[in-house]
Amino acid sequence: MDSLRGRLLVATPAIEGGPFLRSVVYLLDHDAEGALGVILNRPLDSDVDEVLPDWAGLVNAPVCLFDGGPVAMDSALALGVVGGSVPPPGWRQMAGRVGLVDLDGPLPAGGELAGLRVFAGYAGWGPEQLESELAEGAWLEVEALDADLISPQPENLWRDVLRRQAGDLRFWTTFPADPSTN
Repeated sequence: MDSLRGRLLVATPAIEGGPFLRSVVYLLDHDAEGALGVILNRPLDSDVDEVLPDWAGLVNAPVCLFDGGPVAMDSALALGVVGGSVPPPGWRQMAGRVGLVDLDGPLPAGGELAGLRVFAGYAGWGPEQLESELAEGAWLEVEALDADLISPQPENLWRDVLRRQAGDLRFWTTFPADPSTN
């Protein structure tokens, strides 16, 4: 099995409701034990400074918490994109320049991070669950760009990611939000 760590999952219309409807998930881990990721396009109404005031100045706009997924919504997870050649203390690489940031550690110095997002909860799959959902056509698996994690317009990310794909994958951008009104 090839690991999908560092890739995006883009929900297809086969997912008709729930937390994954039109979601874009960044996979933090994927192996025989399952998969773990965060939903990138679900900003919440809570500002980061309400929960983690020291970190608010480092978070990219919109400066709010994101709904990372339906698991452990009472916990915070931060993803950072390294800005320079040396990552800050407390940063753990996931893929390329993207890594987890220790919110209990020291604040990164200026320029160490090109971007930061804080997520409440995460998305998780058990062994072979994600592979089954991919085979059923619930998800498209595509390349992730660093900019996806810190998009200033996360509400547009589902269409933006699909629009940059080659061939027939671009077709999904024209799928109506509610097919019954088509």
